[in-house]
Amino acid sequence: MQGESPGSKPSGILYVVATPIGNLEDLTFRALRILKEVSLIACEDTRHTRKLLTKYSIKKTLISYYHPREDQKIPQIMNQIKKGKDVALVTDAGTPGISDPGYPLIREALAQKIRIIPVPGASALTAALSAAGLPTHRFLFLGFPPPKKEATRKLLSSVKAKKSTLVFYLPTRRLLFFLQTALETIGNREIVIAREMTKVHEEFIRGTAEELVNKLKKKELKGEATVLIKGSEH
Repeated sequence: MQGESPGSKPSGILYVVATPIGNLEDLTFRALRILKEVSLIACEDTRHTRKLLTKYSIKKTLISYYHPREDQKIPQIMNQIKKGKDVALVTDAGTPGISDPGYPLIREALAQKIRIIPVPGASALTAALSAAGLPTHRFLFLGFPPPKKEATRKLLSSVKAKKSTLVFYLPTRRLLFFLQTALETIGNREIVIAREMTKVHEEFIRGTAEELVNKLKKKELKGEATVLIKGSEH
């Protein structure tokens, strides 16, 4: 096993475990088994993760591991792994490291020759792409756009010529601002808003940028959204 030296106790494993993005039934059988077997779970919000664990009658020690204080918790987590304990890394929803905490811990584990095992599952990115109806053979994931308009405009300008479907994560309170900026910067393209996926109020809103701007001016949305923009056709 990686992390093992002659005469020493083998290091534990770091499991990168995807968890549901909404519907708690979307936890895989393998993820469920891993969460039951590990010694420790590093999670973004202990309260949120405890709800998932309670549903499946799992009792585990939890360590909060969240942005921007990820670096402060890495020594504690690594110390447990070095002692031979297996640790599961989870976030509040979806796959760790995909616009969620995880990258610094994974980099440190690699540097210390710790074995890392992905346990795939739910992801808002792939869920939205699968049902949006936009081209999926080539896409560009851009995560959360910058909060300021000029920075968002520069980002959109830099990918204006890309033929890939563009994918963003956004809180719904910023949707109208983002769509207006996109309309001004890259034109009146086909857009899909995937909101509250797998939850009770799941909704896919489709239309051109102009149509969606007009629609959102009259409609207040709540929750989180994945926004997909059709790539350039020129």
